[in-house]
Amino acid sequence: EEARRGLERGLNSLADAVKVTLGPKGRNVVLEKKWGAPTITNDGVSIAKEIELEDPYEKIGAELVKEVAKKTDDVAGDGTTTATVLAQALVKEGLRNVAAGANPLGLKRGIEKAVEKITETLLKGAKEVETKDQIAATAAISAGDQSIGDLIAEAMDKVGNEGVITVEESNTFGLQLELTEGMRFDKGYISGYFVTDAERQEAVLEDP
Repeated sequence: EEARRGLERGLNSLADAVKVTLGPKGRNVVLEKKWGAPTITNDGVSIAKEIELEDPYEKIGAELVKEVAKKTDDVAGDGTTTATVLAQALVKEGLRNVAAGANPLGLKRGIEKAVEKITETLLKGAKEVETKDQIAATAAISAGDQSIGDLIAEAMDKVGNEGVITVEESNTFGLQLELTEGMRFDKGYISGYFVTDAERQEAVLEDP
């Protein structure tokens, strides 16, 4: 029981810090760091990564939520805060039902069936994001900046659904879109001797 309560406390500590960022009226969270300036963010997975708890049971609970946020970020690239809120609710109600005498395996099967049904319903009501304006609006919400949303929409319009978009940090101020013709391979060069640009670690061959 002590371990169960500790796990729930840890999970709640992390989820409560993350869930204030949910939705269009979500607030930012300030993260203090041991070195450098504090970070202000509303990204669920970024907040989750920075939270460390000392109590071993609470730490396990927090790590469970971190794993949920990380997996959501890896698979979808967004929705980490929503996933965290859902995980918190599932654990809270799950522990309450188990304490009341529910069969844990039966509860697990019920959750899995509910997930299938909810996924099916969501997919039925889902709308394809097709137009440039829709892409810009969606990207702007995710990035929290309309100009970034417009730039992403323009990039996607130029490269198409099968194209590759790479985001790089610039040494200059502002946003810049650069279109490069060609193909992208998942694997890099075989040997470092192929590098033609040592600073960017690139092998650029023109008319080889």
